[in-house]
Amino acid sequence: MAGGRETCLTLIGFILTCLKMTLKPLSAPEIPTIDQAYSKISNSITVEWATVPGATSYLLTAEDGDTVIETMVANSPGTVTGLKAATLYEITIRSISAAGRSQASPPKQAKTVLAAPILEVSSPSSDSILVQWEAVYMATGFSVSIMRANGLGSIWKENTTNTSLTFTSLEAGTLYTIKAYAWNANGIPGDDSTCNQRTSPRAPANIQASFDSGALKASFSWALAEGAFNYTVMALSDSSELTCSTAFSSCTISSLQCGTEYLISVSASNDAGSSKSSSEVTLKTVACAPGRVMIQEDPPGHLSVAWSNVDLGDYYVVFVKSDDGLEVHCNTSLTQCNFLSECGFTYFISVFAYNKAGQSPLGDIFNYTTAPCCPSDINPVLVSSDRVEIVWSPVRGAELYETKAADGYNTVECNDTAPGCTLSALECDTKYNITVYSFSEVRGSNMSCTPQFITTAPCSPEIKNVSRDAFSMINVHWRSTNDDATYTVTAQGEKGLYQCSSMGESCTMRGLPCGSVFSVTAVAETQAGRSLPSYSVPLETVPCCPTGLTVTQISQSVINVSWTIGRVAQTHVAVLESHTGQSKCHTHQNYCLLGCITCGINYTVTLKAISATGLTADCSYQSYFSGACCPLGVKLYRLGSNGIRIYWQASRGSASYSTDLYGSKGIFTCTPSAGLSFCDVTEIPCGDVYTVMVSPVAETGLKLTFCPKKIYSVTCSGSTLGMVIYRGKRNEE
Repeated sequence: MAGGRETCLTLIGFILTCLKMTLKPLSAPEIPTIDQAYSKISNSITVEWATVPGATSYLLTAEDGDTVIETMVANSPGTVTGLKAATLYEITIRSISAAGRSQASPPKQAKTVLAAPILEVSSPSSDSILVQWEAVYMATGFSVSIMRANGLGSIWKENTTNTSLTFTSLEAGTLYTIKAYAWNANGIPGDDSTCNQRTSPRAPANIQASFDSGALKASFSWALAEGAFNYTVMALSDSSELTCSTAFSSCTISSLQCGTEYLISVSASNDAGSSKSSSEVTLKTVACAPGRVMIQEDPPGHLSVAWSNVDLGDYYVVFVKSDDGLEVHCNTSLTQCNFLSECGFTYFISVFAYNKAGQSPLGDIFNYTTAPCCPSDINPVLVSSDRVEIVWSPVRGAELYETKAADGYNTVECNDTAPGCTLSALECDTKYNITVYSFSEVRGSNMSCTPQFITTAPCSPEIKNVSRDAFSMINVHWRSTNDDATYTVTAQGEKGLYQCSSMGESCTMRGLPCGSVFSVTAVAETQAGRSLPSYSVPLETVPCCPTGLTVTQISQSVINVSWTIGRVAQTHVAVLESHTGQSKCHTHQNYCLLGCITCGINYTVTLKAISATGLTADCSYQSYFSGACCPLGVKLYRLGSNGIRIYWQASRGSASYSTDLYGSKGIFTCTPSAGLSFCDVTEIPCGDVYTVMVSPVAETGLKLTFCPKKIYSVTCSGSTLGMVIYRGKRNEE
């Protein structure tokens, strides 16, 4: 019990001790001492001091008599900002801890450095940079340096008491970095200012100009200038100023004026400004087209062209082009040219001025038309006995032609714009005086054209009749009133044209082809020309005889006669005639079957071709030999073990025969000797059925195949003689 009480009293005593310690008052930190205060930037002062134990931060105070600026910092050194440049400040410092802040330290004075000069830089020329600034408070001098912005090269530094400085002998078009600061009476430098400035470019060199006279534009080129961003070309004349700009080394100025001298200059520019203009180049454009052009034809055949003088024109060229495409020109330094001209032409005239720049622009094109020419190649075409067609080549300048034909009593006229005229209602075989006059609206009629005498063609004859004689010659008779005329009769058809001529009233034509239809006309001809044809008379010749006649024997008593139908033939009559009689047929086809023919005798074949109008052509051909008669009594006999003899009775008209045996084991043929009526076939198999046919052979070697066939069976009985059994005739389809 006593031990528990002691423990409790001890704990209470410990707690009271802790409370005593806690309630004891804390002391403020020590006052710091400033080691130094200085200014490197015009709006701040940096303070250095010894660290105070227990201090967690410090309060810096700067006073200039007007303002107080405080700054809290964590440790030394600390900087007070927001100050005025070149101003004396009294600096104090307090240390701060959890117990509070200390008293202010003994003050220390410090002055801010001078403010940085505010620079204004420019490049007045391609090799210089001007640096300017306003006066800096408390400054007694300034230091300015310059170097290339890329760091290459050396630094150029200048000191001055002025507020501007010019750096010269710099590189054109180059970017430089400029740095400047002020210092006070003690030589302490202030803040510095830095800026970049590019020098302006040099004026472009090696300027070249190329002039396009056709488009009145000029292209310019030059050598690129270092550091140039853009180029401007100026073309200056007394009345205008033209420019073009580009970032490249060439530029084109359009819309130049003719007859003008331009001064050309090129300048380069960048962000620093423009260079001086390059040395001026003179550009002379082409002269303007000459004006007040006057054209005269005096005397006829001579053209005179005159014009006014133009500026910058060294010489002139006049082009005169006729409407047929022929062009002539003249060169002169004067203001007039003369040319030869011809009637009936329109001339197109243009005048150009020339100088070293080229040809002037095209001015007005003038045209001048001379009087029309008279037609010189009048060609009268006698269309008929009462009409004359006259044609000629067109002449230059003629817009209308007037044609007159006079026979002493009457006059026929026609007017036309075409180079031709048809004079109608004239008398046949009459002499006319024909004149063609040319006319143009500009120059009127040319009445000096000479006449031409023309006689119309003779009158047409009249065919009285056309006849044929026994020798197929055609006789034509006509009637005419013309004297000393030659008459030509023409028969024209699909097979061609046939003619005969005579100075009388008839003529004969020979050799007209068969199967043709002709139209027969007659024409009279004199030195003046040919008459119109007479009215035509139709003429038909006999049909043509067939070609390719073929006679084919169908059977022993029937033959087929066929042919190729000739022109115009509509029906044919075929006749087969011999001493035994006549066989005849009339058909519209190209063949006939004639029966009742006797075998083995000569016939004469005749064919007639008949046209639709009944004209008949008699056609004869060579004789025809009818086929030999078929043999009779054909029989077969067995010869030995493998032989057969075929026997027959010879018929009229045949001297040679051929024998054929057709079996399943082969075909066996034999030909007997002349004059015999049997034939032997050896090595023939037995036990087969054979078809046997004996045919007469014509002199041409042709075997007739229309003879009857017989069927025989050859058995194999074991006997050497065997048996031949007749099975009957073979039916032929």
